[in-house]
Amino acid sequence: MVESRHQWKAWIYLAPAIVLLLIFTVYPIFNTIRISFLEGYNPLEAMNGTKYAFNLQNFAKVLKYKNFFKCLKNTLLLCVITVPVSTLLALLIAVCLNSIKPLSRLLQTIFFLPYVTNSIAIGMVFAAMFNMVGSAYGTPNQIITTAGIINNIIGVFGLGPVNWINSGSTYLANMTVMVIYIVWNALPFKILILLGGLQSVNKQYYDAAKVDGTSRARVFWRITVPLLSPMIAYVVITGFIGGFKEYSSIVGIFGEKMGPADDAGRLNTMVGFIYNELYSSTPNYGRASAAALILFGIILIVTLLNLYVSKKRVHY
Repeated sequence: MVESRHQWKAWIYLAPAIVLLLIFTVYPIFNTIRISFLEGYNPLEAMNGTKYAFNLQNFAKVLKYKNFFKCLKNTLLLCVITVPVSTLLALLIAVCLNSIKPLSRLLQTIFFLPYVTNSIAIGMVFAAMFNMVGSAYGTPNQIITTAGIINNIIGVFGLGPVNWINSGSTYLANMTVMVIYIVWNALPFKILILLGGLQSVNKQYYDAAKVDGTSRARVFWRITVPLLSPMIAYVVITGFIGGFKEYSSIVGIFGEKMGPADDAGRLNTMVGFIYNELYSSTPNYGRASAAALILFGIILIVTLLNLYVSKKRVHY
């Protein structure tokens, strides 16, 4: 504790950080809330003294917009599928890494590399892997020069090429690529958190289970998972928050069209919807702000639900 007579020094040290937070974090949040209630808001016109009606029309227009629920569906699907899968895989990999002592440092570094790599660059690599180079897939009298890296791999098992991301591809194929990429990209951070939790677990629990002749599966579900439940809850909550903000990975694979060339916007998400409203030929700041608040409300509800479940399932 800082003595009361010296508290002013602490505030002076904190002042630069506080000022920056107020300017670049707090003010934009309150300004977004204000703009979301101003119908037809335009910043240049507002500087000239134009007044705008204060109402809920921006929220109503967002909810009535034909692509809004498609973006919401894509976002929810990606979250519901990728968060549990990536968490379970990260837990299994962390347990394996924790049991491999000689090469644990090297393997940790390898698994952590995707976390420090630009997501757009990784998306472009994935696009090249799943891309079918050549003519349009399935077009009569045209030949595909190569089926792509992934199709060549699955061809070894006797399976035919799949149109993953090119024109004419299906929604299921597109979502499969996105799920694979997002899960792979989410693993490093979760592995790091869970591995740190595993290394802090008291080894006496495992020694007692070994003496009792407990099976590995039972040790995993009855000892490892309960003791790691705070870390698991943390990575699940942050995973859902990150999943609802998914955007750059889709741009990295499909480009700004957010979908195959013949169906632009097929995989658009909530964040993509907000960007489209802001950077279209006729930007709508009020509708973008309203969509951002709706997204914030959804994330808040999901986070509170996770916290409620965590109180009953997490063992501290």
